[in-house]
Amino acid sequence: MAQLMDNDLLLKVRGLKIEGRADETWNQIVNGVDLDLKKGEVLGLIGESGAGKSTVGLASMGFTRDGCRISGGSVEFDGIDLVNASANVKRQLLGKRIAYVAQSAAASFNPAHKLIDQHTEGPTQHGVMSKSESENDGIELYRKLRLPDPDSIGFRYPHQVSGGQLQRAMTAMAMACRPDLIIFDEPTTALDVTTQIEVLASIREIVEEYNTAAIYITHDLAVVAQMADKIKVLLKGDEVEEADTRTMLSAPKEDYTKSLWAVRSFERPQKPPVAVDATPVVRVHNVTAAYGTVPVLHDVSFDIHEGRTVAVVGESGSGKSTTARCITGLLPPKQGHIEFDGQPLPLDYRKRTKDQLRQAQMIYQMADTALNPRSKIGDIIGRPVEFYLGLKGAAKRKRVEELLDQIELEPSQYIDRLPSELSGGQKQRIGIARALAAEPKFIICDEVTSALDQLVAEGILRLLAKLQDDLKLSYMFITHDLATVKAIADEVVVMKDGKVVEQGLKNDMFQPPHHPYTDLLLSSVPEMDPDWLDNLLAERGVDNIGDAAVDKMG
Repeated sequence: MAQLMDNDLLLKVRGLKIEGRADETWNQIVNGVDLDLKKGEVLGLIGESGAGKSTVGLASMGFTRDGCRISGGSVEFDGIDLVNASANVKRQLLGKRIAYVAQSAAASFNPAHKLIDQHTEGPTQHGVMSKSESENDGIELYRKLRLPDPDSIGFRYPHQVSGGQLQRAMTAMAMACRPDLIIFDEPTTALDVTTQIEVLASIREIVEEYNTAAIYITHDLAVVAQMADKIKVLLKGDEVEEADTRTMLSAPKEDYTKSLWAVRSFERPQKPPVAVDATPVVRVHNVTAAYGTVPVLHDVSFDIHEGRTVAVVGESGSGKSTTARCITGLLPPKQGHIEFDGQPLPLDYRKRTKDQLRQAQMIYQMADTALNPRSKIGDIIGRPVEFYLGLKGAAKRKRVEELLDQIELEPSQYIDRLPSELSGGQKQRIGIARALAAEPKFIICDEVTSALDQLVAEGILRLLAKLQDDLKLSYMFITHDLATVKAIADEVVVMKDGKVVEQGLKNDMFQPPHHPYTDLLLSSVPEMDPDWLDNLLAERGVDNIGDAAVDKMG
């Protein structure tokens, strides 16, 4: 971790209060937070969804989301009052001396421009470098961040790289002007465990090399243990406690912090094997698929039975979400077929009946991009209620309120809000409610807990388990979180490079001997030990994580 510099504070926040507006009424959402940060120091900001982490992180840049305002306190960056600074002063600082890395890289890049063009925009506008100098520097940063083909990857468009690569490209863009402060807002939340290790190691290495101060916002306690010099805990806009990382991990003072530290307790017992002659709700049989002429799935087969959860795991680009697209008919397979309740499904969703479409719903990974930013929550959930069930008026609103109750959001407080007025975890819950609105028999859950803190995620898993038992739902659970797999899965399918490399009952899959790739996934899950990442990198080879991983797989 970074060696702290014996110098004046770079960032000083005192008594920070922030209000949010709902129905023309301003309500306080951050209640007097203090924060100190030295150059080269990393502060971990943790807490459950809605704690105010991202709001405080943005305010540390002198910025608030639409519908929010700083109502009290001070924010000083290198002696500059950011609360009262003019827009021109902030423009000179943001991107040059203060940078931000968002949670959703896919939503942060302009899809119409190449990565390198977006990378060079900041340095050229701020007069730090010429465009050609910035391009060369960007390539060097890509190399430092261990991106593949660093000389050419910047000349791709955002959709032409994986999520982990895009996250590192955004970190490189944040570093382009060599800022004094970077706000990392959940930068590894959506990444699989093997990619997460590369991104964490790359972020930590580059922050240390340039002695950059950072606020690292996350709900993943094992991750923050690897990144932060000190940790501050927030709850509903209030400070709970703050201490250096080792002290916080070994001896937290407050009960709430201890509850965050507690190991996830929910784990569904292993269900007995399915009868040999049972008809699966969904059967994926010898499916091969491609994007254009590029093959992405190779002879994929597995079954999902009534009331069962099949977890599909694997690293970024392994084919998990592509398989889901084939099941939903968004990507018709080149070979193979999909069955529903023993009957072949049309491969193209446009040829499926309304009832076939209703029976299979999907909860998407990126809540930020999955919800229409201009629609109120009641309309987002209400649309499938009306489309599939034919409910209108008071009956429709009543059903929407019931769904909001099911996902543990108070209907009167949320039904008329816009997505921009919700936290990341709350947005993900709305995605769950929208899928439930169609009253389906089968739901594809694509990383549905990745944006949620441990406590909220456990509540969502318990809710999904209860709904499964009550409604006999079947789930395909796409996830990179092996703790989630242990908690909710009945069976596990492991994918790599578009192929199924191992599958079986959950209890069998987590007992050795493992397939080498399954062993790699299991060994890549972060632990609540500040030395875990250092030890893992030493074991695999610090100079080239990717090659070390390949060697380990054999």
